[in-house]
Amino acid sequence: MSAATIERIETSLIDLPTIRPHKLSVATMHGQTLMLVKVFCSDGVVGVGEGTTIAGMAYGPESPEAMKLAIDAYFAPAMIGRDACRIQALMDYLGKLVKVNHFAKSALETALLDAHGKRLGVPVSELLGGRRRDRLPVAWTLASGDTARDIAEAEQMLEARRHRIFKLKIGARAPEADIAHVAAIKKALGDRGAVRVDVNMAWSETQAAWAIPALADAGCELVEQPVAGAAALARLMRRFPVALMADEVLTGPESAFEIARGHGADVFAIKIEQNGGLFAAQRVAAIADAAGIELYGGTMLEGAVSTIASAHLFAGFAELQWGTELFGPLLITEDILARPLDYSDFALTVPSGPGLGIELDEARIKRFTRPGLTKATTARD
Repeated sequence: MSAATIERIETSLIDLPTIRPHKLSVATMHGQTLMLVKVFCSDGVVGVGEGTTIAGMAYGPESPEAMKLAIDAYFAPAMIGRDACRIQALMDYLGKLVKVNHFAKSALETALLDAHGKRLGVPVSELLGGRRRDRLPVAWTLASGDTARDIAEAEQMLEARRHRIFKLKIGARAPEADIAHVAAIKKALGDRGAVRVDVNMAWSETQAAWAIPALADAGCELVEQPVAGAAALARLMRRFPVALMADEVLTGPESAFEIARGHGADVFAIKIEQNGGLFAAQRVAAIADAAGIELYGGTMLEGAVSTIASAHLFAGFAELQWGTELFGPLLITEDILARPLDYSDFALTVPSGPGLGIELDEARIKRFTRPGLTKATTARD
């Protein structure tokens, strides 16, 4: 196969409305912005990637605007003319030029993998070692902040056979109020739906030590990142009859190794963007597997592109004990794909077509593209 080189890279920001406010401990989201990147290659193949954050910069140090700027000013000029087929070598090269910027790197790596899969006529999952499953169980996050509304929403999901695992966003209120909220929802659902919580680092270690047993008594089966620090999370381990999951403290293979070495979590939330791309996230999963830590397919509330990139990765995991949370596209009112994703019977179908196996609805994307900010970088720039 002759080498294909990168001829042009295009970035844009897509502002999309959400079906309802999404309340977290750090912020309340009223919409979602996607940073889309397209990599145009000399053989005519185009790959697409996505960078997305939760609540702008309230969650972490990158934003869609910052990703776009980093790609336009630093990554894209360094990529023009380089081999588009040797993806890991190219990402290693970019890693030497630009530190951190995990979300932007993930978007570019996704686009390169999408293009190469199309070039070879195989799904991205095959480029990652091959899939073990074609469908992934998907949890739904209840985050309106209103107990009655959350119960009604969960009932709708059960009735539609779309979700039967529910994660509750808590931490913005006093722990006592949050526990009452969780208990009421679990009581209403009973055995029909599993209940988990995500505290998004909102509690002190003392608060967590008091609240986690009460959550377990309420029927909660998993507590995600109750405290901010990895050391505090490790001190909470093995003290309660409920699994503790690391999320925000996982920022790549190095952090995963340190957490695993310190027995710092029962479960890892694997996120391709937070870890710096699909290959890095795959290494994090391997570390977890070697350490006996269970896996959960996490989300940054991405749109369809990063959601499906994540699905291709998760489809190849030997174990996926806690399922996934790849519901991001369902939180957005506008579908940016020509053909919607298949969410049915409590699971997401992983596409089998070449590359990511999806096609963008360019007309709809154009409608929601932030004006004046689309940027194309070529060899002339």
